[in-house]
Amino acid sequence: MKLDRHARRERRHRRVRKKVVGTPERPRLCVYKSLRHLYAQVIDDTQGHTLAYASTLDRELRGKVTGPNMEAAKLVGTLIAERARAKGVTKVVFDRGGYPYHGVVKALADSAREGGLEF
Repeated sequence: MKLDRHARRERRHRRVRKKVVGTPERPRLCVYKSLRHLYAQVIDDTQGHTLAYASTLDRELRGKVTGPNMEAAKLVGTLIAERARAKGVTKVVFDRGGYPYHGVVKALADSAREGGLEF
């Protein structure tokens, strides 16, 4: 049976999540992208808490970005790094969410690294 693109991404994401787990010392930086927006969360999986969150829907980014493009990914990456550092998080585990590591996902990761997060 041939799976559609969304089902293949979900399958890859489940496979990655078997290995990538966020701890209190090193939470998980999770990325999700839709057709209109880009989301990033820093999650402690042991307690099930979201420590920091940033997306293209944030008030600070609303007028600056249109869609989940490279510019938006860089802004979301710096914003998530800033908010995570404010919570005392410097080291994270990167969860690409089943997406290929290039384009928007890579731009978000690179800007989060520049913002002070360590992968």
